[in-house]
Amino acid sequence: MTQSDLDRLPSFPFPTDAALAPPAEWAEFRTKCPVAQVTLASGDEAALITRYADVKRVLSDPRFTRPTPSDNAARVADTESGGVFNSEMAEVIPQHGEAHLKWRRMLGKWFTAKRMNALRPRMEAMSVQLIDEMVAKGKPADLKAGLAFPLPVWVICDMLGVPDTDRDRFAHWSDVMLSMTRYTQAEFDVAQAEFGRYMGGHIAAKRAAPGEDILSALITDTDVDGERWSDKLLIATGIGLLIAGHETTANMIAKMIAMLLEDRSRWEALLADRSLIRTAVEESLRMDANAGIGMSRYLTEDFEVGGTTLPAGTTAMCSMASANRDESAFDGAADMNLDRSPNAHLAFGAGAHACLGQPLARTELQVVLGVLLEKLPSLELAVEAADLRKVEGLAVGGLRELPVRW
Repeated sequence: MTQSDLDRLPSFPFPTDAALAPPAEWAEFRTKCPVAQVTLASGDEAALITRYADVKRVLSDPRFTRPTPSDNAARVADTESGGVFNSEMAEVIPQHGEAHLKWRRMLGKWFTAKRMNALRPRMEAMSVQLIDEMVAKGKPADLKAGLAFPLPVWVICDMLGVPDTDRDRFAHWSDVMLSMTRYTQAEFDVAQAEFGRYMGGHIAAKRAAPGEDILSALITDTDVDGERWSDKLLIATGIGLLIAGHETTANMIAKMIAMLLEDRSRWEALLADRSLIRTAVEESLRMDANAGIGMSRYLTEDFEVGGTTLPAGTTAMCSMASANRDESAFDGAADMNLDRSPNAHLAFGAGAHACLGQPLARTELQVVLGVLLEKLPSLELAVEAADLRKVEGLAVGGLRELPVRW
């Protein structure tokens, strides 16, 4: 593939004809140009990494981390600041070394398998309630609005001790902050300031009257060095958890159900054998072709990957979704195999910055799938899969709605 060929390709992320289908460029790049120069929405250039082994290697290298405002990194968004991943908020949360590990340790105890199992009954009860409300309104229904969005919002709000009745405000602030092409710099600044004031108010209230939630614990606990977190770090962490805790999972619930209903034999297989739920969730995560832009890493020194030496100062854009369809890593990578095991997909990233909330996301996905199979065994898409509409212009991928009937 020559540079002129690459110049004719669309900017990254690549467009697709269908919401559940991968762009043809992924396979082409993995085969012919696994480390390629691409243009992001900002107009800045980045090195796109598409093969499984290369993506895992870049994400796992402890020398490199997410870009911060002090780096001269490629901006993800088309705004001056480059969006949330290049914002000051990203720099408040420590990104490197021992400081980052301390931050993760403080939060990690809230996302253990034991805690998730304890939350399961309440997740199931809320799922049942939301499905009952959706059914009562009649069919067809939008499963994203009725279940996929409100459930993760309720869960993360409950864990943080903030009211889920504010969920429409969270959704707006999150969309603006995750924008690549949809909002202006002024709109981003307003959303970030409003979100910051909102979270700051909750932290002040919890400082006066602590509860049994993550924010209260983070206010009162000390880290391994006996230090307490600053208000600035508490606010940035609270915002980060609220965005990550609902946006990606809400989108993934809708995409998972769409993938399983796209080919009705998948849904029938799950109805016949509920023991497939866990592996079906993992395979849905692997097969997600609409995952968003991926994870960026700022290279602070020259780095050889995929037969190419990338110079210091390069922004590497790791496409986990492309890596998850790499035939060299997964047999029959293009096929959805509901009992695939092992399934070492990279949907949650890899290394020191792998998704902290993955036990929560997995639990929510398993719970929703189990309850839907039980409550609505006749569930089916109310439109053709090819007519499902993608969320456009955000750093995370999703469906605008998921029309279903039963």
